[in-house]
Amino acid sequence: MKMSRDRILTTHVGSLPRNDTLSDLLIRREAGEEVDQKQFEAEMDKAVRHVVEKQASAGIDIGNDGEQQRVGFQTYVPQRMSGFGGISKRRRGREFEEFPELVANLMRRFPHTSKQQNAPECQGELRYLDISAIESEIRRFKTIATGKFSELFMTAPSPGIISSTMLNAFYSSHEAYLDAITREMKNEYHAIHKAGLILQIDAPDLAMDRTMFHRDKSDAEFFKAIELQIASINKGIEGIPRDGVRLHVCYGNWEGPHIHDIALEKILPILYQANVGALSIEFSNPRHAHEYSALKKVPFPKDMILIPGVVETTSNFVEHPQVVARRIEEAVSAIGDRERVIASTDCGFGTFTNREWVIEPAVWLKLKSIREGADIASGRLWGRAA
Repeated sequence: MKMSRDRILTTHVGSLPRNDTLSDLLIRREAGEEVDQKQFEAEMDKAVRHVVEKQASAGIDIGNDGEQQRVGFQTYVPQRMSGFGGISKRRRGREFEEFPELVANLMRRFPHTSKQQNAPECQGELRYLDISAIESEIRRFKTIATGKFSELFMTAPSPGIISSTMLNAFYSSHEAYLDAITREMKNEYHAIHKAGLILQIDAPDLAMDRTMFHRDKSDAEFFKAIELQIASINKGIEGIPRDGVRLHVCYGNWEGPHIHDIALEKILPILYQANVGALSIEFSNPRHAHEYSALKKVPFPKDMILIPGVVETTSNFVEHPQVVARRIEEAVSAIGDRERVIASTDCGFGTFTNREWVIEPAVWLKLKSIREGADIASGRLWGRAA
């Protein structure tokens, strides 16, 4: 990742809305149905080209393929590994049990989504089948995105979020399961790096799973668990330079109360253990917009870039560029360095296929607001404001 010496750079977290035809094909393939491969390839070409053009038009500096080629940010993994089968019974977050109205609302709003709580479980020895799928993703994206962005990135899920989504029904312990996932996902992490792309590790488990997978543990037990998950990430990316990896952490990309989310201040010391060049953290979520102060209480490392979420991803409000500029300036103030801040979104806009909270036109307007807000903030931060 390159630091900018004269302006605030812009990016986003990864997933972007998918069109209806591609969504249908992705869900059918996930369900094990045969799909027309020629049509599938054509639709992926069309979708990636569309989101690349939209990102570039909005002024995004560091872009990706919008995860158009995946059914979900982590639930695509069983399609690339042997050892998965059946159905996991993934536990919902605390607020979904406390507020059944929230579950009912989700079911009404998103009646035909890809697998989320019911993804496959691990029923045998994990083996990454081959890297042809990730190589195909990379090839398509690089071919379409050439010359569009200053840098390219591609996402891959952390071992921790894979383990808490596709539950273990085979290995003798959770630790053994994490080790197996790490060993196999290393293939994907390194393929992305070797292709010259920035690797983004998506790790909502490091915050969100406090209210889900680890909800019955004490804070101390949770901290121990996510230290192990950070160690798994470090093992998986071993050999990749720190500036080639960024880590995304979030509290779950849904419109809900979020009243049980853990405070950022409590987990920052553990997040800092990751051998990565940048941390992507949500700060526009109304439950966490105040937490820039945590970066002063637990000082941000001098050798890391901060990628703050300056627009949120679960409502159709389009943030005013002046609001975005103010948030960027607050991030700069928190870490004391304008050159180590890259403006971004809180999370993705298409975390799972057919579960998009934000209408597509608003997505591109939000990305445009990031660029316009970054330009306003840059003028002030570099002394060019009128």
